Amino acid sequence: MSVHNIPFIEMPKEQLRQLDAKNFYFGKSFTNYMLEADYINGEWTNAVIKKFEPLQLDPSSAVLHYGQSIFEGIKAYKSATDQVVIFRPQENYKRFNISADRMQMPAVPEWLFMDGMKQLIKIEQDWIPKEADHSLYIRPFMIATDPFIGVRPSALYKFMIILGPAGPYNVEAMKILIEKNYTRATPGGVGFAKNGGNYGASLYPVVLAQKKGYDQVLWTDALEHKYVEEVGMMNVMFVIDGKVITPSLERGTVLKGVTRDSAITLLREMGYTVEERNLSIDEIVAAHKSGKLEEVFGVGTAAVVSFISTLADGDYVMDFDLTKSEVAPKLKKKLNDIRTGVEVDDHGWLVKI
Repeated sequence: MSVHNIPFIEMPKEQLRQLDAKNFYFGKSFTNYMLEADYINGEWTNAVIKKFEPLQLDPSSAVLHYGQSIFEGIKAYKSATDQVVIFRPQENYKRFNISADRMQMPAVPEWLFMDGMKQLIKIEQDWIPKEADHSLYIRPFMIATDPFIGVRPSALYKFMIILGPAGPYNVEAMKILIEKNYTRATPGGVGFAKNGGNYGASLYPVVLAQKKGYDQVLWTDALEHKYVEEVGMMNVMFVIDGKVITPSLERGTVLKGVTRDSAITLLREMGYTVEERNLSIDEIVAAHKSGKLEEVFGVGTAAVVSFISTLADGDYVMDFDLTKSEVAPKLKKKLNDIRTGVEVDDHGWLVKI
């Protein structure tokens, strides 16, 4: 397949900022350039790589009123041999367009998403920190830009990719509260789509949990608040009596995480039994009381593997001795070794730049 070259408007060298490896902030520090394209008259046009700068939006733009907004999170790394690689971007591309379809937004073509991403990263590869557990965070997103106040799918859209250096995330073990009152997603809803509204609606319950001393919430199903689903920004896995159990995707209320899928594949190769199924709070509490609940951990793009030291079901608090954890540390090392080229990528997960 031919590679599509997107026009590049280069900045004067004296205006270019350099990565300060000791002084950047994940989510606030961004590279010099971004990719931007517009959907007009049923086709993607005006694709360009240009200076990272503020957008100009009409106050009546549909995204500001009706929430047509989707995004992805991807990471690029520098391998042990200084090779720049992106981890499984094709899966994010597929999920992006699944989200677009659910939110009645146009599909983004591969030349714009994949080729554009590669071209942008190649330009900005010096922004990838070389330190351990560091990476370049990639944020593709699409918003509705039709200047029209009316409840219908927008006719105009903007697709963009921005980049920023990232260091270790969720370094400290997390304390998680099981949420039984508020709901993240319902069957038939948009829980499987990576749209902005899912995250906006989650903020209030998380703040309530933080006031109680927890870092995040573990969502439960909307109908009974009986089965666990996912943590605020990651999928979750439980080690019960030697088996790894993670909530099923079948109800459409759990995000189909790329790291989740990678973790399941690797865990099975490492000899663990992995079950994707409904997992009730009662089963989790019973396993803890019997001493069979060995580990709980999260998996996601930002943190890769997040250790969970406390899981609370109301007043019943489950604490875990992380010095005895085996599965999560092994998985994290395996994923990082593949991503950084220390271990051979047998799955073709790494896309080289």
